[in-house]
Amino acid sequence: MEKYLCYGALGVAGLMGLLFLLDLAAGVPFGGGIANGGPFLVPDILGILASGVVGFLGFNAMKELK
Repeated sequence: MEKYLCYGALGVAGLMGLLFLLDLAAGVPFGGGIANGGPFLVPDILGILASGVVGFLGFNAMKELK
């Protein structure tokens, strides 16, 4: 059961990181981004960092379970 939670955390972190990166680069999901100077620049960067931290924690926990 714990491995599935680690895989779920990695999946959610990857999906959210991809969404924040896509929004930062192209402004597609939420209309923010660098190109049009949207108001979501700082939350996009913080979201990418947070998803990286969650991904690292999920990977580290998965490594400890082996």
